[in-house]
Amino acid sequence: MREHCEIIKKNVYPNFVNLETAIKTYDRNALVCGSPAWRYVYHTIHSADKWFFNPFVYDEPDFHEDGMDNPDNPCTIELTDEQLIDYLHKVRQKTLDYIDSLTDEKLYEKPESCKYTRLELVLRQFSHLSFHTGMLNGQTIERTGKFPVYVAADYMDRLNEGLVEE
Repeated sequence: MREHCEIIKKNVYPNFVNLETAIKTYDRNALVCGSPAWRYVYHTIHSADKWFFNPFVYDEPDFHEDGMDNPDNPCTIELTDEQLIDYLHKVRQKTLDYIDSLTDEKLYEKPESCKYTRLELVLRQFSHLSFHTGMLNGQTIERTGKFPVYVAADYMDRLNEGLVEE
């Protein structure tokens, strides 16, 4: 049975779309707790890449530098917004493919060497993606006075009106 998996899939896609909208509307160099906002974007995508699946069995992306996923750590790499969006698209597809591979029964199992069930990992990432997307959007609202468009599973067409609410 895959009823719950389909519900998850239907709702995880908009989470990634909302983060992409945040990237397309934010000021990448604005400081958030002393770090440029793009570092929080990377932190969020990296977390989804790692924690949707199994944070205890994970290979870092080729461009990753040790500690780069923590915005408080200095790093020598600066990713462009295009690189961040490309990474986001890859993680989104990886996540959708992963959800397609699951059954509802597997949601209650723990992946190899992991102390959390797959459902717990998914719910944690829903929360994490939403939190950081809201944080980035708040920064955009403060800077521009415009609200980035929010989409949900049943409201995906809202992006046809542009990236910000007029």
